[in-house]
Amino acid sequence: MDIKIYKTAEEASKVAAEIFKDTLKTGNEVFGLATGSTPEKTYEVLAASDLDFSNAIAINLDEYYGVAATHDQSYAYFMNHHLFQHKPFKETHIPNGENTDAEAETARYDAILEQNPRDLQILGIGTNGHIAFNEPGSSFDATTTKVQLTDSTIQDNSRFFTDPEEVPHEAYSMGIKSIMDAKHILLMAFGEGKAEAIKNIVEGPVTEEIPATVLQNHPNVTILLDEASASKLSNN
Repeated sequence: MDIKIYKTAEEASKVAAEIFKDTLKTGNEVFGLATGSTPEKTYEVLAASDLDFSNAIAINLDEYYGVAATHDQSYAYFMNHHLFQHKPFKETHIPNGENTDAEAETARYDAILEQNPRDLQILGIGTNGHIAFNEPGSSFDATTTKVQLTDSTIQDNSRFFTDPEEVPHEAYSMGIKSIMDAKHILLMAFGEGKAEAIKNIVEGPVTEEIPATVLQNHPNVTILLDEASASKLSNN
């Protein structure tokens, strides 16, 4: 793991944007993308840049189950608002949350992943150590799955919804095996609330009870932190 610590989340987010730029410059054009508050600043920097993604492919980690792409809290809406409307990609792929046939939808998404090996995979991390929506106890061998969200994840996501009762309890998620297939993984974590999770994935044992610890087994992982999220590391 290549761990880089910056004074602020904004500084780290700009470095993440440079990693996107470097990936494009070397002819690698398949990007695994994440949603949530963590990558927002990076997407803002990319949207304002002169980078051309018109030959690139974007494949998102996850989408809420039962939520239409037009819903303002869907991840399809998020990606269009923060990045795609500013920087069109040749192809964009996001799980179809409206598809109630979970077997068909997960098979469809696995086929997309197999056909488009990711050059760079962006990740955030949940306070419970989840990556994408792979909650504690998720198998390291899993591919795309319909998952039941934990109470802590539902609580974390409730801040984005006016009515907490509207927060989805299920989602489609890229599995851990699929995430680990990416050539380069870039994980970002900001704020004191992520400090314990970061300590666990960097210094703790590899365990399915903290899904992100599997990243210790990947040969090319970059972790960008601010001082707050790095505050519990032994050698920060």
